[in-house]
Amino acid sequence: MIRQAVGAIVYKDDQFLLVHKTKINTRSGSEKIAGEWDFIKGGIEDSDESPRHAMLRELKEETGSTDFMLIKQFDEKIRFEFPEKMKNKIGFDGQETTMFLVELTGDIEDLMPLDEEIAELQFLAKIEVLGKLTHEDTLSFFMKNLS
Repeated sequence: MIRQAVGAIVYKDDQFLLVHKTKINTRSGSEKIAGEWDFIKGGIEDSDESPRHAMLRELKEETGSTDFMLIKQFDEKIRFEFPEKMKNKIGFDGQETTMFLVELTGDIEDLMPLDEEIAELQFLAKIEVLGKLTHEDTLSFFMKNLS
């Protein structure tokens, strides 16, 4: 089974938003992880009307804000398989993520995660993002689509 998800490359001026995830949701509840730096991402839920709707929900959950403008939905998706040890825990073999380019229209200082998975939010220059993203597939997507 492949999990359908959404992700956002959020920018404000010349900086991009990364989130530091320190927990993941599993079938048995929330579980601590070592921590990873990524763009806002999350699964599409049955209650979501569309990937766009899911993206707006995830933005609110992970930043506490609704001050965003969805600029573009990318045609290319990020696809990957979960490590064997995670497949049973989360109930999926892999993930397919529909990515969006999103502009923050509000103030950076007003952002506060509502989701307990997120320990920290940081806006970084592009060069810093390249050195901080945890996942190679996300890094490749960012370099290819925002170079």
